[in-house]
Amino acid sequence: MGNRLSKIATRTGDNGTTGLGDGSRVDKDALRVHAMGDVDELNSHLGLLLCEDMPPALREELISIQHDLFDMGGELCIPGYTMIHDAQVARLDALLAKYNADLPSLQEFILPAGSRAASQAHVCRTICRRAERAIVSLGKAEKMNDNPRQYMNRLSDLLFVLARVLNRFAGGGDVLWEKERVRDI
Repeated sequence: MGNRLSKIATRTGDNGTTGLGDGSRVDKDALRVHAMGDVDELNSHLGLLLCEDMPPALREELISIQHDLFDMGGELCIPGYTMIHDAQVARLDALLAKYNADLPSLQEFILPAGSRAASQAHVCRTICRRAERAIVSLGKAEKMNDNPRQYMNRLSDLLFVLARVLNRFAGGGDVLWEKERVRDI
């Protein structure tokens, strides 16, 4: 990387464009830039989640996911480049199986609530879904690798499961949606 990031304010984006990793320039509201931004936002919110108390193994797994998301940003930044591979998607499948195995089955919908860590995991889940939608849109407009889309689909499921795990870690449980709850109207 050398001195590549030594100058942050380049003013090259003042005209509403940004540079991609291959040297090309695109509008800042291009589908690719939206996808890159949503992945970056998710990674930042995972960093916030990592500020919370959680099991050490889970912390390490989330840090690995952050690195994957940085790789995904690289893949999105360079059209035609591949950095997300089948093994990374498979690792998420394994984590889903691992963490879901000890959770009780759901009979009702749950609210995105509970402990602070679980609630932050739900925020990450919703941002992940948005990033997935942006990647789907990009994939309709340009040819790209399937793995980023698959990775984000698995990750959003994993974040839902991890929110449930984090509520239990904090000594609580799922916050159930009460269909018949009386609401002030």
